[in-house]
Amino acid sequence: MNSLFKPVGRITRRMYLVMFIIFYFINILCLMIIWDSFQSQSWAIFYGAGVALVASICILLVQAIKRLHDIGLDWKYALYLLIPPPVNFIGFIWLAAKKGQEGENEYGPDPRKTDVI
Repeated sequence: MNSLFKPVGRITRRMYLVMFIIFYFINILCLMIIWDSFQSQSWAIFYGAGVALVASICILLVQAIKRLHDIGLDWKYALYLLIPPPVNFIGFIWLAAKKGQEGENEYGPDPRKTDVI
């Protein structure tokens, strides 16, 4: 399995869905913490949760790029996922549902043969 932070290689739909659920939950949790700390004016927690939110979004984008590679598309299509909801949510779900290319493509070997999950 490739690194979590490197946007190279390919991942399966199952691995992408697991990562999507984990990091989308983290995003929601960070947003709730940000809102609560804004209401109570706890600025250290506010900025800390903001940094965690940005990091979580970046990791989600890296996983989306890997999934786009599995489908056979370039990383540039991941920029559409930066459009606010519901467009980005629909894009993330499409990535989880779209079948990847069979065999090796220009982005690496078939992840179904190398993936642990």
